[in-house]
Amino acid sequence: MSGNAEPYGREGLPLEEARRRVLAALRPITASNTVPLQQALGRVSAADVLASTAVPGFRASIMDGYALGQSHQPNPGDTWQLKGRSAAGQPFNGTLASSDAIRILTGAPLPDGAGWVLPQELISVDGTSLKLVKEASDRPWIRPEDEECRPGDLLLAAGERLGAADLARLAGCGIAQLTVAQQPRIGLLISGDELVPPGTARQPGAIWESNGTLLETMLQALGQSVTQRRVVADQPDALRQALLDLAHDCDVVVSTGGVSAGDTDWIRPLVAELGAVDFWKLFLRPGRPFAFGSIGEDVPFFGLPGNPVAAAVTALQLLWPAVQVLEGQKEPELFPRVMVELADPLSRRPGRPELARARLHTNAAGTLLARVDGSQASSRIGSLQQADLLLELPAEAGPLGSGTRLWAQLIRQRIF
Repeated sequence: MSGNAEPYGREGLPLEEARRRVLAALRPITASNTVPLQQALGRVSAADVLASTAVPGFRASIMDGYALGQSHQPNPGDTWQLKGRSAAGQPFNGTLASSDAIRILTGAPLPDGAGWVLPQELISVDGTSLKLVKEASDRPWIRPEDEECRPGDLLLAAGERLGAADLARLAGCGIAQLTVAQQPRIGLLISGDELVPPGTARQPGAIWESNGTLLETMLQALGQSVTQRRVVADQPDALRQALLDLAHDCDVVVSTGGVSAGDTDWIRPLVAELGAVDFWKLFLRPGRPFAFGSIGEDVPFFGLPGNPVAAAVTALQLLWPAVQVLEGQKEPELFPRVMVELADPLSRRPGRPELARARLHTNAAGTLLARVDGSQASSRIGSLQQADLLLELPAEAGPLGSGTRLWAQLIRQRIF
C-alpha cells in the first residue's frame, strides 16, 4: 500500500505548497438561496448588493443642542430666536431664517435653512431668546444625508463572508434578505477497529471515538455543518461503500485515519481506486499522514490523520480554506499571523516544521507572549484546550529560550 508514496517525496509537501495545490484543484459550488438577514451570519454573499437610496437620507444633528439658521461659525454674543424643536422621528416642520434656531436632539433631522448645530452647554436660554456664551468649535456637528451610503454604492460584494457588521449595515440600508451561496455538504468518515462510542463500555485496546466530535464541532464553530458522519471499522469493503455513499450525497468527503502506510490503512488505496490521490504526506508536525485527491471525477477528498490534534490542525490549514473556496468566498481567510515571544523555554529537536498549540498572554509592557503548556503529542486533545495560537516553529529549530521571537497564527475568531 505504500507503493505510491515516493512520487510525493519522502518528507511530504510543505504546507504552503499543499495548500496551493488543494485550492487550485477546487471550483465553487454555483447554487444559492435567499435568506433573511438573521440567517445569513457566517454565510457567503452570492451577489453584489447596491444601495437603493441615500442613508440616513436627511441631514441630522450629531448631538443635543440647537440648530441655527446659518451655515457659518457663530461668535460669542450672537443671539437667535427659538422657533421650535426637532427630535428623532418628530422633525420640525418649517424653514429657518438666519436669526432663527430650534432645539434639536441627537439624530434628529435638520430643517431647511439650518446649517449649524451648537452644543447645548454653549448656550444660555432666556424665554425664546438664545445666546452663545462660549467659544464655538469650527465644526458644524451635522451628519450628511449620505454618510452611510449614496444610491448605487456597493454595500456588499459577491463572495464576502458575512459578519455582524455587514448584516447590520444592510439592515440600516433597508435590506431585509440576502442571496447567499449554498454551503458545501460535508461527509465525514471516521475509520478504526479500536473505536467505540463515548458512554459505552471500553474493552482492552479500545478507545472512545473523539475525532468525529472534534471535527464536527470545530466546523460548526467555523459556520459549517457536517451533513453525514459515519464510523466504520478498518474493513476495505465497508470503507469502499462508505466512501461511495458519501461521495454520492456530499460535495466534499473528509476522512480521519487510514491514510498512512500501515497494514490496515485502507483509505488512501481505496480513494486511488475510486478516483485519484493527488498527494499524500505533509512536511509538517503534527499532520504528516495527510492525503488529498478526489472520489470519482469531481468530489474532493481530504484524508486527515487519525490522531485528533493532527486531524484538527490539518483541517484548519487545508480543509477550512478549501471549504471557503467551495462556498464561493472570493478570498479564503487564513488565520492572521502575529509576532510573539516565548514566555518560557521550549524543548525541541530539529525535524519538521511544527504548529505548536499555545496560549496568548501579555506582559506589563504589552509584549505578546506565547505559553506552551504540557505535552504537544498529536494524540493529546488537551493541547487544543484554550489554545489561542498555532506557534510556527521552523524545521531547523532546536531548544528555544524564553524571549525567542516567533510567528504565530491567531486562531481566535473575529466578532464583527
